[in-house]
Amino acid sequence: MAVIIKTPEEIEKMRVAGRMAAEVLEMIEPHVQPGISTGELDRICHDYIVNVQKAIPAPLNYHGFPKSICTSINEVICHGIPNDKKKLKSGDIINIDITVIKDGYHGDTSMMFCVGQVPELWQKLCRVTRECMIKGIEQVKPGAHLGDIGYAIAKHAHAHNFSVVEEYCGHGIGKVFHEEPQVLHYGKAGTGIILEEGMTFTIEPMINLGTKQSKLKPDGWTAVTKDKKPSAQWEHTLVVTADGFEILTLRKGETI
Repeated sequence: MAVIIKTPEEIEKMRVAGRMAAEVLEMIEPHVQPGISTGELDRICHDYIVNVQKAIPAPLNYHGFPKSICTSINEVICHGIPNDKKKLKSGDIINIDITVIKDGYHGDTSMMFCVGQVPELWQKLCRVTRECMIKGIEQVKPGAHLGDIGYAIAKHAHAHNFSVVEEYCGHGIGKVFHEEPQVLHYGKAGTGIILEEGMTFTIEPMINLGTKQSKLKPDGWTAVTKDKKPSAQWEHTLVVTADGFEILTLRKGETI
């Protein structure tokens, strides 16, 4: 399946959806405190997306996913399912992954939150993972190769003795939640498709403190590290511009 080049009109719709996804993360941040359940975080986000933004939470019922956001705590790599039993405690790290649909187009973004007093090494994992995402984003421009992104991400992660999850990757996005290309977070520079103006995709590295190996829980969604050590992830949606990139999900005050 070919990579879909977006028109200026489509990119503008993606700007709107991307800004909305970013606003959900801004809204939920004060609520990420010890004692709150991931189910409550999901309800707050769902209400905001549906009733305030008048948008659609893309994960809800996507291939059977039962909630409106993903909440991935500590050893959960991605696709954690919110519930009322799991309450945050001081020392946890959590990724909250938001995707909204507005006017038929998707905006997809996630970030890490440190809850209370988090061990320094875990804080470093969160910080380095964000740096990995930025290193990948900085490779994006017309004429670059897709492999340049993964190479830059893995090089930075390995320099800090962290590992890169290989089973899950970034993806093209637009009218469809997941479309071509697949954006690997490892790879060889100078390989893969050549980037063109108008391509839209996510970069969302999952970086582990221990082994890169993962396993899937019986619910069919929740991916965890095989060694139970923590994992971190950050995600942005971006578009390839004439001279580089534009991040469509940048939060207020966020710089790269």
